[in-house]
Amino acid sequence: MSQPDIIVLAGGTGGAKLARGMADAAGAQRVAVIANTGDDIEIYGAHVSPDPDLVSFWLADAIDDRGWGLQGDSFAVMDALRELGVDVWFNLGDRDLAWCLERARMLAEGLSVTEALACLNLALGVRARVLPMSDDPVRTWIRIGETGWAGFQEFMIRDRATGLIEGLEYRGAEQAAPSAEVLGAIAGATAIVIGPSNPLASIGPILAVPGIREALIAAAAPVVAVSPIVGGKVLKGPTAQFMAFAALELSAAGVADFYGELLDGMVADENVAGLATLQTDTRMDDPLARARVASETLSFAEGLRG
Repeated sequence: MSQPDIIVLAGGTGGAKLARGMADAAGAQRVAVIANTGDDIEIYGAHVSPDPDLVSFWLADAIDDRGWGLQGDSFAVMDALRELGVDVWFNLGDRDLAWCLERARMLAEGLSVTEALACLNLALGVRARVLPMSDDPVRTWIRIGETGWAGFQEFMIRDRATGLIEGLEYRGAEQAAPSAEVLGAIAGATAIVIGPSNPLASIGPILAVPGIREALIAAAAPVVAVSPIVGGKVLKGPTAQFMAFAALELSAAGVADFYGELLDGMVADENVAGLATLQTDTRMDDPLARARVASETLSFAEGLRG
């Protein structure tokens, strides 16, 4: 397999959709996705890695219509746990649970997070590379008013992302390091695209790992971001809450302010003053739209190459 040269930083549905669009537009073998692991959680004896798995399921054309998990999955284990009196606030399908249990087994036997995901993706037939941002544990924590601190999954699912965000930490990031695979992918890139993901909750943990931001700045490839703000609104998720916490404008310009010196350009449905901008419809509601946004973004990045 040839080395991938199109790098996508991703977390959440927007980043996963763009990664699939890139694979369709340019060929899966050219794509490597650096995925957020700050949302990971150990539960039911399994190691769940929501963002890398979401990307993997999209790339395998195995994502369920509900937008997460494996297509057509059953939930017999979760139902059985409820019958036993377990508070099942985090729902996993049976096949999804098997995937995460197998990851936990491989990690216990000494494989790295990157190696374990590569094995799982090989079994699923994923041809693009999906790279966890680090093999070291990093966890995103949120502080909500008087409620106090909670892990990202507790905040998102158990507490339904309610309340005013007053604190954000990427715990473990300072002690973490990017894998050799991540640094190699960035160094060999011809285009680096930050997906339309939550800048603080999905991309922030990736950039918090020492060495990744520096590698992106030093990369020969142009770095462009696809804005998650469409028509002045967020299509999905609590991005607006996080942008408000960081005192960032809910716009493509606000996203650009967060990424700062990393960016050579922005893809958005609005112009960003002072930054090379491709104005286009960034919605990715179907395969044709995903491939179009990916193709336009790649052409735009190529035009920025010095």
